[in-house]
Amino acid sequence: MTSHVRTALISTAGHCKVACGFCFRADRAHGFLDTATYTRTLSRLKETGVEGVCLTGGEPTHHPQLQQLVRLAHQFGMSVSMVTSARTMSEVTALSQVARLLANVTVSADSQGAMLLGRTTRTAASGIDTLRAISTETRILHVTCWNLSDRECQELAAQVGEAGVEAQFSPVVLDECTLRRNGTSVQDYLAQQHLDADELSRHFNLSDRYQDYLDELRALQLAEAGGERWSCRSATAYVSADGRIRRCPYGQASVSAHAPRSAISDFLTAEAQDRVTPDCAAICRAPATSDDDSSLCPTPV
Repeated sequence: MTSHVRTALISTAGHCKVACGFCFRADRAHGFLDTATYTRTLSRLKETGVEGVCLTGGEPTHHPQLQQLVRLAHQFGMSVSMVTSARTMSEVTALSQVARLLANVTVSADSQGAMLLGRTTRTAASGIDTLRAISTETRILHVTCWNLSDRECQELAAQVGEAGVEAQFSPVVLDECTLRRNGTSVQDYLAQQHLDADELSRHFNLSDRYQDYLDELRALQLAEAGGERWSCRSATAYVSADGRIRRCPYGQASVSAHAPRSAISDFLTAEAQDRVTPDCAAICRAPATSDDDSSLCPTPV
């Protein structure tokens, strides 16, 4: 029996040096996903119909066997993509060594307001420099946005156009506790998301999918205050760096990659019990069509 799960987001490392203030990674730990566990996971995922994997982290370019991870997925007949924050020479070198084997590479960046909010230095310009250095056919700059200005959007559009890369956007996702610490109401936060979308729309051809996502986030954010959330409908499984398989990065239920194949199959083919939250909605989204240059990255890093 096969499941509706068709892709898997795989955390190759449990740690991350970027440490965004708005980070919504589901798990954090020390160490890397070992290749034996990874190989077993690929085998079990393939048996249930998974067709492609996306390597993420932490930072996937830090994994000491990165090339082997990519080649192993190909040996199982799976396509491989990657989401990375690679900026340093060693990170970009590691990325370039596997770039030709990747279906696409997404480099994460932050708007000026998001960098201030999250205490990061992932500029769009440095992200584009990374994309220029690799040979992957599909190169994507993913920008996490907050408090955009018209000038910033204008400059970003020029940089993306000159580099010949695709652009994807997502709003900063903040939970209710973080909003309270920043002295921001839920309504003001949601209003800023739409103001940012308006700024982007003056320079980019935003799809209906982006507006639908903002509407979904609004409903989820309001649901966090006591309303009902809907069940997970993602077609993407999640594998943590310790080899646990979940239907959702934030799901409570999981199964070990070392469990019997019947247990893994039953877990992936059963109806998902997890409820959607603003955090996982930003990660677990169906892949965009190739002509949708404003779609959301499946896993901002």
